[in-house]
Amino acid sequence: MAEIARGWSERGELVLRRRDDGALELRVNGVFVMDDQETSSEELLASAALAAVQRPERVLVGGLGLGYTVRALLADSRLGQVIVAEIEPDLVAWMRSGLVPSILDDPRVGVVVGDVRAVVTDLPDASVDAILLDVDNGPDFLVYNENSAIYTSGFLATCRLKLRAGGVLTVWSSSASADLESAVTTVFGKCQVTDVPVRLQDRDETYFVYQGSS
Repeated sequence: MAEIARGWSERGELVLRRRDDGALELRVNGVFVMDDQETSSEELLASAALAAVQRPERVLVGGLGLGYTVRALLADSRLGQVIVAEIEPDLVAWMRSGLVPSILDDPRVGVVVGDVRAVVTDLPDASVDAILLDVDNGPDFLVYNENSAIYTSGFLATCRLKLRAGGVLTVWSSSASADLESAVTTVFGKCQVTDVPVRLQDRDETYFVYQGSS
């Protein structure tokens, strides 16, 4: 295991490291967040949103991570602009410096360093075609405790206000969450749940994508 970079903020510690199996791994306060070996659920988060909107001109992504959700979005030539809300400035700096393969040099990408709740709230109403949330390991495995508010009907209702007609909200979770499904259903009237079987560090896991359409 080789440490590549370490950063600190008021929320704690970020570590970027290269595992013995060659994978690049991100941890926050000792909690595994993601690696570059299993990225299918991040890519599904993007493809599910793209499939649900006719013209994805402007999309907001909550959580930069290692960039795989944004990279999958950028592969769609219809995409006009991606706004990325990332609370940790060190993660953005690591990508800009090349420690993490960068997607930030694409002119369609803009990064706002800040809490996704504030970034979404500041959007004009009916101004984006999709909002993708991948800021934790899901509502039951939070990176930061204060992120619990992201998965409530109150914030999800704010997200719906910011969506254009026909827009979509897509949320990633590392575990099944009846509460999240209920919150999405309360706000959007229906919730589509997609399970994603993955192979994570020699064990089988299932991740989940929750989606509501305006």
